[in-house]
Amino acid sequence: MRHVDYSPLFRSTVGFDRLFSMLDTLAQPESNGQTYPPYNIERTGENAYRITMAVAGFAEDDLTIEARSNVLTVAGAKPEDKADEKREFLHRGIASRAFERRFQLADYVEVKAAELKNGLLHIDLEREIPEAMKPRKIEIANGKDSKRIEAKAVN
Repeated sequence: MRHVDYSPLFRSTVGFDRLFSMLDTLAQPESNGQTYPPYNIERTGENAYRITMAVAGFAEDDLTIEARSNVLTVAGAKPEDKADEKREFLHRGIASRAFERRFQLADYVEVKAAELKNGLLHIDLEREIPEAMKPRKIEIANGKDSKRIEAKAVN
């Protein structure tokens, strides 16, 4: 795949370096073609999201969820079962192999909860924009007091 040149955008943007490097990373195909475990990403509200992963056969102790620097990592590993060595499978279609799945999170997206129910792992996320980052209305002062600017938060 060809590389996209973002240099013209650098002339008119400030602070978007991480975005451009993330776009480069996402444009590259996954090296291992990982499709396991299957998952859904859905929007559940204006600033709420849910990731649902099919992790049948994994217990809560077999799964780890970690959020660090805008990356959500979900990993699963089952301990070796000595009973499996004695069993002879004619067909083994239920995967229980270890996995690690990473999701890039936007700024201010935080993990709120995780629940394992009926073989599905549900991870609830919410974007919480700090008050300082929300838009605000700037009042224009009259000519007598032109140095004073008051700001009120816009909801």
